Amino acid sequence: MSFYFEPDLCAGSFRNSPLVKELAKQVDGEAEIDVITTLPNRYSTFEADAPEFENRGNYTIYRIAIPKHQSGMKDQVLSFKTYYKETKKLIKGKKYDLIVASSSRLFTAYLGYSIARKLKVKLYLDIRDIFTDTLKDVLKNPFLKAGVLPILNTIERKVFNYATHINLISGGFKGYFEKFKKPNYSAYPNGIDDVFLNLPASNQSLSSVKTITYAGNIGEGQGLSKIIPLAAKRLGEKYKFLVIGDGGAKQALLDELSALEVSNVELINPVKRNELLEIYKNSDFLFIHLNDYDAFKKVLPSKVFELGAYDKPVIAGVAGFANNFIEENLSNKILFLPGDVDDMVSQLNNYKYINEKRIEFISKFKRENINQEMAKSIRQYL
Repeated sequence: MSFYFEPDLCAGSFRNSPLVKELAKQVDGEAEIDVITTLPNRYSTFEADAPEFENRGNYTIYRIAIPKHQSGMKDQVLSFKTYYKETKKLIKGKKYDLIVASSSRLFTAYLGYSIARKLKVKLYLDIRDIFTDTLKDVLKNPFLKAGVLPILNTIERKVFNYATHINLISGGFKGYFEKFKKPNYSAYPNGIDDVFLNLPASNQSLSSVKTITYAGNIGEGQGLSKIIPLAAKRLGEKYKFLVIGDGGAKQALLDELSALEVSNVELINPVKRNELLEIYKNSDFLFIHLNDYDAFKKVLPSKVFELGAYDKPVIAGVAGFANNFIEENLSNKILFLPGDVDDMVSQLNNYKYINEKRIEFISKFKRENINQEMAKSIRQYL
């Protein structure tokens, strides 16, 4: 169970699509897999054709149509409500031996729990984010927070205490999960997809204007409005920011760019992965940023692996576990704390441009190797 799956464009899709293929290969002749997901919906400005039903040998994909949404909280709740109801219809009368749910917002984990508990079978969870922890920072309305968080904490306890096995996508999650004693644990992170392996070496950029590219979700969690407009204004015409994506905080970014009268930032809608590869290839710097929330000190964004596969310098504004991970594993970077415009601009102004292939990083974090081990971990419960 994954809310996102290929050909959708997001971390959940990029993680679970190849994992299912590897698991299907390992259990061929022993088991059949039903994948229950949604039709591509991550971004309202990106559409990709995909069948609602697809048979691929020993695994079948069911894609549920959900309402169009803008990634706001209310939209996400309505979308999941549709996913929940339609999933229950799809599986009615079916018997499963194991439920696997990959979840970043707790909803899919809860759906997996409700099915596993009813069928009295094992539950394997892949936790990509700590939803309740994030909401403590994201929810600003104290009355809403007081009403929502206790309910979510109760759901969380039920789900995590029932699970047979929980995989934590970030090592920074370990402390939070110490209170849930029943499950077995693993820590298989995101990794580098095949399309980012064996990339051609970059040519030394001769352009007088350096391009800094961000591609991904433009949400509250990324905090782009707190860093890009001011940084672009300070850096001036020698640098250009290219922002590719969509999300609930896009308007906030546009408003801040307008207020500061910034002219060296270009926003474009999400593009297909092959187009993104070409854009990355023609960029000078690759950018990642997370908002300054306590919850984000535990996460490790999948974007780190994608960008680290290039020989381009990476600009990263992150804290906590992600900051330590990048410091230890990525060479040729500009690393600063979230929202610290002064530090980012200072480092960039003093940076001597080089391209450097991160051979050891690529070898260590290939998605293929991680998927093989994680699929074995799932398979042991069949």
